[in-house]
Formats: sequence, C-alpha cells, structure tokens
Amino acid sequence: MTDPSLDQLVAWRGATTATENTAAAIHQAVSELLDALVTRNQLQPHNLISMIFSVTADLDALFPASVARHRPGWQAIALLDTQQMYVPGDLSRCIRLFAHGWLPKGRVPEHPYLRRAVSLRPDRQ
Repeated sequence: MTDPSLDQLVAWRGATTATENTAAAIHQAVSELLDALVTRNQLQPHNLISMIFSVTADLDALFPASVARHRPGWQAIALLDTQQMYVPGDLSRCIRLFAHGWLPKGRVPEHPYLRRAVSLRPDRQ
C-alpha cells in the first residue's frame, strides 16, 4: 500500500491510435499505451486507482478496459470504457486514457501520447 504522507494523488492523460478497427489492433495499441504509462512513471499496479478509456466512434471491436483488466495485478483498479464525443475532423481510431493514482511527492506525472496521437499534444513533443 502507499503511504499518503509520502505520496501525491495525480491524474494522467494519454492517447494513442489503432491501425485498424480489429480486436488485435486495439489490443496492441492499448498495451503499448499502458506499457508507456507504467514505464515512464515507474508504476506498480498498487499505484493505480482508476482509469477511463474513451474511443472514437470508428473503434468498436474491443473494449480497451478489457486489455487493462487482464494485466497481472490490475484486477483491483476501477476501469471504464466510454465513447469519445464526435467532433468533425477529429483524429480517427483514437484511444484516450484518463487515470488516477499515487506518485511520490515531487515526481512529475509523465503523460504518454503515442503514434498519431502525438498530434493532440504538440506541446509535449
């Protein structure tokens, strides 16, 4: 367990894109995004509280949360899938995440934007 006196509650944002609307492509993109979140922030499953995934309407072959749910030790993390609102000209086949968890005080959260989703946050490149 984390010690609240030593940790800070933080929120992470991130996004990626799937190459196509297939379960395999979505699984690969979500796995890569979660790996980047965990690696860049040096996280263990007990550091994570909750995670919301949103997907654009052109992705419906797999729930992203199902990928996270099958990661070792992630069974206690609250996971939710939702559909991103449609905005004309938005990035296609996009998977976004919003997560909450604990980091040691003073550590800055790293927000992973991968693949074509790097265009969503040019300030982070």
